[in-house]
Amino acid sequence: MRKDLGDKMQFMPLPVLMLATYDQDGKANVMNAAWGGVYDYNQVYVSLSKHKTTDNLELKKAFTLSFATKKTEKISDYFGVVSGNKEDKIEKSGVHVTPSKYVDAPTIEEYPLTLECTVESFEDGNLIGNVVNVSIDEDYLDENGKIDVDKMEIIAFDMINNTYRVLGENVGKAFKDGFDL
Repeated sequence: MRKDLGDKMQFMPLPVLMLATYDQDGKANVMNAAWGGVYDYNQVYVSLSKHKTTDNLELKKAFTLSFATKKTEKISDYFGVVSGNKEDKIEKSGVHVTPSKYVDAPTIEEYPLTLECTVESFEDGNLIGNVVNVSIDEDYLDENGKIDVDKMEIIAFDMINNTYRVLGENVGKAFKDGFDL
C-alpha cells in the first residue's frame, strides 16, 4: 500500500555544496548551496536566492563548488546559516583559502574535491556553470589515481529529516549490473 504525501519536495540525496566567490575587493566568501547538481556533461546547476554570493557571481562570472564531507560538516552548516553580508565567514570559520589557477574564485583547502567553474548563465536564480578544472587533495586518491569516494566521506542533505548523511556502501556496478537480468 502506498501513501500520498502531497506536493512537498522529497528529493534525495542532495549534495552539500560549498559555492565560493570573490567580491569586488577580492575578498573570499562561501555559502552552502543545497539545491544543485549536474546540468550537462561538463556543467553544473545550482538554484540560488539572493545572497552576497549572487552579487559576486554577477561581478566575477566565476566560482568554485566543493563537496562537504563528514569532517567539514560543522563549518559547512555554518556557511549555510550565516549571511556573508553580516559576517566574515572565512575569517570566523578559520578555513584556508587559495586562489584557483583556472578561474577568478577561491579554493577552500579544507574541502578535498573542488570544481572550478565559469558562469555560463545566471538568470532568475538559476546558475549554470562550466567546469574548467577539477582539483582534489591527493590524500583522497586511490592507488590508481582515482577519487576514493569512501575515504572522502562526502555528505548529503536529507531534506526529510533536516540532517546530513554520509554516503553509504557501494551496492553495485552502474552500466553493468543491469545486463545480468
